[in-house]
Amino acid sequence: MAKKQPAVRMRHISKSFGQVKANSDVDLDIYGGEILALLGENGSGKTTLMNMLSGIYFPDAGQIEIQGTPATIASPKDAFEHGIGMVHQHFRLVNVFSATENIVLGLNDGGAFDLKAAASKIRDICDTYGFDVDPDQKVYEMSVSQKQTVEIVKLIYRGADILILDEPTAVLTPQETERLFAVLRNMRNDGKAIVIITHKLHEVEEISDRVVVLRKGKNAGEMITAESSAQQMTNMMVGHQVTLNIERPAPVDPTERIRVKGLSVRDAEGVLKLDDVSFSAYGGEVLGIAGISNSGQKELLEAIAGLQAVESGSIEYLGNDGKALELTGKDPYQISRMGVALSFVPEDRLGMGLVGSMSITDNMLLRSFRDGTSIFADRKAPRELAEKVVAELEVDTPGVDTAVRRLSGGNVQKVLVGREISSSPSVLLCAYAVRGLDVNSSYLIYDLINRQKQAGVAVVYAGEDLDVLLELCDKILVLCGGKVSGIVDAKSTTKNEVGLMMTKLKGGEAA
Repeated sequence: MAKKQPAVRMRHISKSFGQVKANSDVDLDIYGGEILALLGENGSGKTTLMNMLSGIYFPDAGQIEIQGTPATIASPKDAFEHGIGMVHQHFRLVNVFSATENIVLGLNDGGAFDLKAAASKIRDICDTYGFDVDPDQKVYEMSVSQKQTVEIVKLIYRGADILILDEPTAVLTPQETERLFAVLRNMRNDGKAIVIITHKLHEVEEISDRVVVLRKGKNAGEMITAESSAQQMTNMMVGHQVTLNIERPAPVDPTERIRVKGLSVRDAEGVLKLDDVSFSAYGGEVLGIAGISNSGQKELLEAIAGLQAVESGSIEYLGNDGKALELTGKDPYQISRMGVALSFVPEDRLGMGLVGSMSITDNMLLRSFRDGTSIFADRKAPRELAEKVVAELEVDTPGVDTAVRRLSGGNVQKVLVGREISSSPSVLLCAYAVRGLDVNSSYLIYDLINRQKQAGVAVVYAGEDLDVLLELCDKILVLCGGKVSGIVDAKSTTKNEVGLMMTKLKGGEAA
C-alpha cells in the first residue's frame, strides 16, 4: 500500500488511570481510503487510544495531527470539528425519537430545525453508501443492526471522514454483518478512513486492509492483512505462539440431564420473552443457544438456574438413577439442597456473578460459606481455590486479595468461570462466557468447556459468534422472538442456515 499523508497521525501517546498505564508511547497512523483493524488482548489499550482520538479522554502526553495539522481534541465536539466520529458498543440513541430526530439531535443551525430537509439528506447518504434506514422510524421499533446503522449515518451526516467502530459485529447475524461490511467497503472506496476494534479474526481477514496490534498499552507492530494470517495476528497480540483450534471431542454416551417442556417466561414488564420452548440438554454434550440479541437466551438460562420466574411449562433435572426432579419454581439455593449440582456463568459478571468490592478469595467464598457446621466460615479452602484459579487461568492480578472490580473484564470473567467450574457441576450454563474477551482468554474458556463436556457435564452455551458455536457445540438450538426456530447438528449445518433461522426466514418444529 503506497504511503501517503495519514488522515490521522498519533505520536508518543500515553494515558494512565492512577497506577495503571493504559497506553504508553503509542504511535499510530490512519489513512483515508483504508479500513484499519485495531487488535489486542483485553486491557491492551485499544478502546482507550480511540477514546482519546474521539475526545472522550485527553492524553497525558503525545501529539495528534489531523490531515497534517496539529490538533487538540479535548471533547467529542472537538473531534467532530476535525471530522472524527466513534460508534460505541452501547448505542447513544433516544428510543422515543425517530432516526432523523436522533441524527440531528444537538445540532444547532440557528433556528427551528427542518426535519423534512434533514430526512432528505439522510436518504441521500443512504443511497450513496448503501445504508438501509427509514428516517421516520422510531428507535424502539428498530433491530440492533438498524440502531447501529443510525449511529453510523449520524456521524456521516455531521461530516465525519474518520470513523471508529468499537466491536461493530458483536450482536449482528451473519447476514447483517455482510450488509455492514458492504457499506464499510463503499465508505472506504469514497475515501473515508475507518477503524474497527474487534476480537473476531476471521472478520479482520475479510474486511480490513491493514492491522495494528497493541500489547500491554504499546504498539506491538502492524501488518498488511492480505499478507498475514489469523495465526500471525494472534501471536503478535499475545507475544507467543497460540493454538487457534477449538477441539470438539465426540460425545461419549450422552445422558439426558435437563428436560424443558413448553416453557414460557415474561419479564418484569409483562413482555413474553420465551414462548412454549421445549428441548433437552445431555451430559457429555455442548448445546449451543443462538439468536439475535434479546431473543430470550438470557431468560432461558436464568429460568433453568432458578433466577427467572416461569409463567408456564416445566424444567426437569434427570439424575443418574433416571428420576426426574422438578426445578420449576425453585431458587438456586433450593436447587442445590435438592442435590442438583448446577453452575451458572451469567451475562452480567459484576451485577449478578461476582461482587466487585470483594476480593477474589471472598468471591470464591460466596459458593461455600454455607458449608460446614462452625459459625465461622472456612476461608482456607476458598483461598486455595482462588490461588488455583489465578494460576490455571492466567488471571492477571497482584494477588488473590485484590478487589475484583480492579481487574480487567477478561480477568473478571476468568475468575467467574473458574469459580463455577470448580464446584464440579453436572449442568453448566454459560451466558456469553467470552463476550469482550481477547483471543487467548477465549480459547482458555473453550478448553475449560470441553473438559467439562468430557467429564460428562451437560453444557448449555449461549453465544454471539456463530463461527465459535459451529466449532464448539454438538447441537445448536436457535431462538427467534422467544420461540424455538429449530435445533440443528452443529457439525453439518452452516453459518448462513443458522443466521436465517435466527431471523425466522427459515424455521420449523424443534427436533
